[in-house]
Amino acid sequence: MNRRTINTVIALGIISVVSILLIQVVWIKRTTTIQKTTIAIQEKEDSLNLIHFSEQTHIALRNILEEISTVKADSSDLYGAVKQIKTNYFSVDINEELHPYYLENLLKREFYDQNILQDFQYGIYDCFTDSIVFGNLIKYSEDMKFAPTSDTIAGITSSEMTWKKDGHYFTVYFPNVIAENDVNMDADNYSPYLYLSIIVILVLFFFGFSVSIILRQKRLSEVKTDFINNMTHELKTPISTIGLSAEMLLRSDYSNEPDKLKQYAGIIFKENQRLQRQVERVLNVAKLDKEEIVLSKESFDMHELLAEVKDNFEFNQNEKGGNIDLHLNAEQFHIKVDPLHISNVVFNLVDNAIKYCETTPHIKITTSSDKRHFLMEIEDNGIGIKRENLKMIFDKFYRVPTGNIHNVKGFGLGLYYVKMIIEQHKGSIFVKSTVGQGTTFTVQLPLD
Repeated sequence: MNRRTINTVIALGIISVVSILLIQVVWIKRTTTIQKTTIAIQEKEDSLNLIHFSEQTHIALRNILEEISTVKADSSDLYGAVKQIKTNYFSVDINEELHPYYLENLLKREFYDQNILQDFQYGIYDCFTDSIVFGNLIKYSEDMKFAPTSDTIAGITSSEMTWKKDGHYFTVYFPNVIAENDVNMDADNYSPYLYLSIIVILVLFFFGFSVSIILRQKRLSEVKTDFINNMTHELKTPISTIGLSAEMLLRSDYSNEPDKLKQYAGIIFKENQRLQRQVERVLNVAKLDKEEIVLSKESFDMHELLAEVKDNFEFNQNEKGGNIDLHLNAEQFHIKVDPLHISNVVFNLVDNAIKYCETTPHIKITTSSDKRHFLMEIEDNGIGIKRENLKMIFDKFYRVPTGNIHNVKGFGLGLYYVKMIIEQHKGSIFVKSTVGQGTTFTVQLPLD
């Protein structure tokens, strides 16, 4: 998938997402308008119903008060005796004793006559205790009309009960009547735009994740293509050299020229070893991916390894020049590691420092230690690595892009192998680099 195709896919995805969001916004706006209109109509109806309920309740309670006053021959002024405390809560002032059984029957009859078919709870105020001392919840049903909530003796008001309390008022409460200020109070709490925002976030997250997967697959495809090209160049050279040397041996008789015979045999041997090393490197990485490599840890002298690396470097670089400076400052340099793989790690890092240096290589290796870790820094004067490539150099098959130039040989497996081995030792590796000045790798390994 080329860059143009990916851009087209991203553009189409963005257009689709924006189109869906626009449709959702228009739909929500239209739905919200209809909902507001419906709510306004409903609120108006509820308000009218509550006004009607309030008027009917006032009439019923006024009738009850007049009947109570007539029976008791009370000549007090009844104006203002019925008070509406809340939409569903009423208080009626009285100046005489009022038996609960009598009050309950009056309330049932008047509420039924006034078509107030609501559950209610009444209470009678006791001036001596300054509290409502009696209350009972009466429920309405089609079958039973008005009846107490419980059919036990405690839930039924009896005409034979003793009542000697002087009440100043009685109250009536309608639990199922919603107060006017509570109607639709949660209507605006959950705006549809909140849900739309959540959906937008999820869609954008999914879209971004999909784009990242596409870009990652594209990069992986490029890396694999680069790996195949590098592998072709890596294997083609020794195979050609081996073929050419073998052809020369077959064409001519070098029995009288042992030096040439030895020379061609040596070339074939070296190139064969080179092929073998490349194959082993690929196989080692495959084993690492399958977790088939088992580390054989033992106490190992890291300073001795670095001295060996220095000697090997000076022997191989004798003609080209260059040097390795060792600054072995670590107090604790005997650590428990797998000697073979740790040696490969160090040789890989030094080999990279040599390969990616366009001048005479100068490498500085510094060691240090603290209470928990052994630290090793390998600093070179190579070409350096750009910041955008720095975070990918430990990926499998990844090599810093050089176009069609293959002056540096390799499969892009060395640093991947290094990182995997260090992580299997519970260690860490860090890198910092400046283009044109060099790169520094820092390896951190646990002491215990």
